[in-house]
Amino acid sequence: MVEVQLETLLEATLFAAGRSLTKEELAESLGYPEDEIQVAMESLMKTVKRRRGSALHIAEISGRWALEVKPSIADELPSDARTDLPQKLLKAAALIAYHQPMPQSRLVELLGPKAYDHVRDLAQAGLVDRRKNGNTRRLTTTIRFSEVFGCPHTDRKKVKEWFRTKVIESGMMEGMEDADALRPEQPGEQATLQLEDD
Repeated sequence: MVEVQLETLLEATLFAAGRSLTKEELAESLGYPEDEIQVAMESLMKTVKRRRGSALHIAEISGRWALEVKPSIADELPSDARTDLPQKLLKAAALIAYHQPMPQSRLVELLGPKAYDHVRDLAQAGLVDRRKNGNTRRLTTTIRFSEVFGCPHTDRKKVKEWFRTKVIESGMMEGMEDADALRPEQPGEQATLQLEDD
């Protein structure tokens, strides 16, 4: 029996999982110590980056790794080859992209308690980064978000601008019964968001 290198196992596991995984999850599923997983993953990231003409890269987002299509070619994929996001998560994802960085408490105000589950699901899918910020969490989009939604940018400020343009172009603001959720609650909120972006 041929022994498979840990790097190869990691790449195959990330590919098969189809979602982001933590060092702990990988260590548990593959039966290796976390420090070995860390070293092998760093080596794998370099290997994948050096591959000529590769359509894939490994993204590290909030301590989770995912094997994904490079954002620069994601919008070239046919629509039936892109990742489907459950309908129930689309509104939460849209609000986060539109208002990022968005306090999770504000999302809960807009969507109710189900927002906690939506944020958890979006974070597990590698689409949203949630960082502790006082008594709440600060929500922003990730590289994977750009890939899934076909955004040509990965910088969150540019993603926010791109997403806002798409919302205006699509007429979503007029078509939504609660379009106000995609508008700042009050004039001061927009200024605060802009200040946080700088």
